[in-house]
Amino acid sequence: MPTTADARLKQLDLNLLTILDALLQEQSVTRAAESVGTTQSAISHSLGRLRSFFDDALFVRTGQGMVPTRKAELLRQPVVDIMAAVRDEVLVEAGFDPSRSHRAFVFSMTDAGELVFLPPLLKELREAAPHCTVRTVQVPIEQIEGLLASGEVDLALGSIRSAPEGLYRQRLFMNTFVTIVSTRNSSIGEPLTLEQFQRMPQVVVSLEGKPGTAYDKLIEEQGVQRNVFLTTPHFLIVPLLLERHPDLIATVPMELASAFARYGTVRILKPPVELPQFALSQHWHPRFHRDPAVRWLRALVKRTFEQYAEPAGDLVTASEQEVQGFRR
Repeated sequence: MPTTADARLKQLDLNLLTILDALLQEQSVTRAAESVGTTQSAISHSLGRLRSFFDDALFVRTGQGMVPTRKAELLRQPVVDIMAAVRDEVLVEAGFDPSRSHRAFVFSMTDAGELVFLPPLLKELREAAPHCTVRTVQVPIEQIEGLLASGEVDLALGSIRSAPEGLYRQRLFMNTFVTIVSTRNSSIGEPLTLEQFQRMPQVVVSLEGKPGTAYDKLIEEQGVQRNVFLTTPHFLIVPLLLERHPDLIATVPMELASAFARYGTVRILKPPVELPQFALSQHWHPRFHRDPAVRWLRALVKRTFEQYAEPAGDLVTASEQEVQGFRR
């Protein structure tokens, strides 16, 4: 015999839970509309239906924006659990057909990441998913987890040494640092000496635009004092600066230096200081660990970069701290 709860369930359009989930996350009609890909008026209409069903305002406007009521806060975790179950247990069975999908994939990466990752990745993506599109964004490290959690970004690619512990991480390949000089610089031969390395004015890349990167500290720990002339957050300006100012040198990731060297403007030299290898990885949020499209995308990224000497890590469970390149 149907219960009162069964009757109530029949009255609820389950699509409204998607709207409620977005509103609880964004606490803004505008951002919720962008999140689910609909209009603000549609969100407002759905909110009206939700208020009627739950007999509660759910959200009230304040000077700080839309604030959930106590009833909405009580609904937060059940809604999250329901959406996760639908996404991880129901939709995963539906699969993902890349040959027919028109999905827009969003990657977070630096300008250097675009130069290294995009050319081979786009080649594979266009062959496997001809109707899909790609968008890249560059965001501060403190925003990455939130964007991955909301689904606004599918994958973060690069060397994110201070990535939040809550993210999954798969190592794609190892990279190292090399020093580049202008092809017009005839005063530096091979090998690059420590005296030259310390004397020549250097361009240093810091994504935050200030000194103190991990490799800066490693160099300083070896007692090496560099002549830092310019600190910039942008990698792609480096070869242009070296071409216009041949006396400048820079130390950058090997894959990036190789891309620069293909244009014939810089030479690659081994730095006269010890710098360890570092991992280039893909990162994603546990909410989308089983999402069919994101799973397919992760596999494509992994396969694309198996061409490099360091093999990509294998898939492991979320409970393992660090196994074969996968970390959460």
